[in-house]
Amino acid sequence: MPPARVRFAPSPTGRLHIGGARTALYNVLLAKQTGGQFILRIEDTDVKRTVPGALEELQAGLRWLGLDWQEGPDIGGPHAPYSQQPRKALYQRHAEELIARGHAYRCFCSAERLQQVREAQQQAKQSPRYDGTCRGLSPAEADRRAAAGEPFTIRFKTPKDGTTTAHDHVRGDITVDNTTLDDFILVKSDGLALYHLAAMVDDHEMGITHVLRGTEWLGTFPLHALILRAFGWPEPVWCHLSVFLKPSGKGKMSKRDVTSEQSIYVAELKELGYLPEAVNSWIALMGASFGAEEELLGLDEMAARFDLGNLNPSAARVNFEKLDDFNGKWIRRLSVDDLAARAQPFFEKAGLAPDPALLRRVTPLIQARIVTLDDAVEMAGFFFRAAVAPRPEALAIKGQTPAQGRAALQAARAGLAAVPAWTHADLEAPMRALADGLGLKAGQFFGLLRAAVTGQTVSPPLFECMELIGRETTLSRLAQAE
Repeated sequence: MPPARVRFAPSPTGRLHIGGARTALYNVLLAKQTGGQFILRIEDTDVKRTVPGALEELQAGLRWLGLDWQEGPDIGGPHAPYSQQPRKALYQRHAEELIARGHAYRCFCSAERLQQVREAQQQAKQSPRYDGTCRGLSPAEADRRAAAGEPFTIRFKTPKDGTTTAHDHVRGDITVDNTTLDDFILVKSDGLALYHLAAMVDDHEMGITHVLRGTEWLGTFPLHALILRAFGWPEPVWCHLSVFLKPSGKGKMSKRDVTSEQSIYVAELKELGYLPEAVNSWIALMGASFGAEEELLGLDEMAARFDLGNLNPSAARVNFEKLDDFNGKWIRRLSVDDLAARAQPFFEKAGLAPDPALLRRVTPLIQARIVTLDDAVEMAGFFFRAAVAPRPEALAIKGQTPAQGRAALQAARAGLAAVPAWTHADLEAPMRALADGLGLKAGQFFGLLRAAVTGQTVSPPLFECMELIGRETTLSRLAQAE
């Protein structure tokens, strides 16, 4: 397969979510596989809906996922600029070319008149569409009115009979009856092109060979094919990807389904402690097959196995449990140094300042026990706190009085103070013997010690924790719990 030139062309009107991330991922995989180029292009024709900071979050999210672009708004390239507003004159020239070819026309209808037409059509239970008033204007009349300064839009002259068929590589031929198509606007009265024209012009000018995009564009897919054909340009390979469903499988996943613990936004997944490797593995398999039993594939491995023929048009249910499973598995694949470095910011965000050397020693104790990086703080934050505050009920032994619990802690403190070597092996044996002497099960006694030393009922192995916390801190915390 020759090198593919692909693009991810989002609008800066919202946050990067997993649907957009998957689209970018598949484009990156195709570019990697074929030795081609991945282009980031910003579709910012809808100025009113542009959200401040959206572009920066988008770029940060893609880079966090490892989806780097070879051409884009921040790094330039041979087809700069890579946003639409500065390309206004280019679109205007192409719109005028369509007028000259007889495939477009100027429309002088006011917004008030168009509203009246829509209302009349709705009352007649007809689909709202332009009624073609200006379609029949002669070129000379249209030129005269435009020269006189009368405001106008430019509309595409869609065929009014027959059908239009466009081929989607994933879904096959898509055919529509031309009587259902509207004479859609290409350029607004302010001279700014709409997406339909701008995107097709940019795809052609930038040599895009494959367009992998969301299923929401299926409705206007034939219109885009008509524009390309009106210019006489070759069409790219079109692939409209599957839609994401809610975890229940009922209805499309949307921003309304985001919770504090389950998010579809890439920036929030990062903040929740998910790894980019896990997110990529998760979204890649919601819409494609990679022909491998191994589900945890890195970008290079996915690129080697990527096949447009294995894209699945069926809707995919978003399964957050699968994301947790993938993330835990990826965490266990990391080296200890890598995991410690990735976990460090989460401790700092919680107000802790872990010593890197100690965190490096703590990491092996938690690596098999955490699902997200944020879990590391809950599991091991006690290592880096000056004091812990166990719940009173955690310091009680079932069937015994509070005084007996305090006596057990005092005995443990005395026994531990006498241990000559402070290693987990040297600590465990005397504490097991003490539990027997107190008439307690080891689990009961160790649970009491765990609560006193860590402030938690669940922790990494108790005596490994004591070893790393150190003699002085361990004995101090036992004394405070008595």
